Amino acid sequence: MSEQPLTGNKERRPDWAALIIAVALAALAAVIAWDASQLKVTANYSRIGPQTFPFVVAGLLMVLAIWTAFEAWRGVFPERERDEFGPIAWIVGGLAAQMLLLNVAGFSIATGLLFAATARGFGQRKLYLSVPIGIVLAYLVWVIFAKLLQLSLPAGPLENLLFR
Repeated sequence: MSEQPLTGNKERRPDWAALIIAVALAALAAVIAWDASQLKVTANYSRIGPQTFPFVVAGLLMVLAIWTAFEAWRGVFPERERDEFGPIAWIVGGLAAQMLLLNVAGFSIATGLLFAATARGFGQRKLYLSVPIGIVLAYLVWVIFAKLLQLSLPAGPLENLLFR
């Protein structure tokens, strides 16, 4: 019996995009391991310290990189769908707007615009509804993190108006 490839009659070929992802994962693992090795740690009474967790993460990333490379070389990843650049542009534009507006407009407005752009990218056409809903939800997140948990998030005119 001859073994049929999983993709039908097509000949198995390496998945080059997945191989690039595997290389990127391996590089990220190497950077994390190198950075953890540069930490200056004083002698502790235990062997577990601030270096331990980054080394665990680096090790797991390296295992994932090897696994991804192996599967990519076998060429058995399912065929990917075609990219829709319109929704991608909305989401990336929302991220760019949030980064540009975060210190100017504050967390609530910038993140509300990101919410609305992401909703638009996923098919919600009513921006006049998603912008205020996003701002309200982001404001609630800001209140929880900035006021209840005492974490630092950028405050803008909306936050300053309601919490002076």
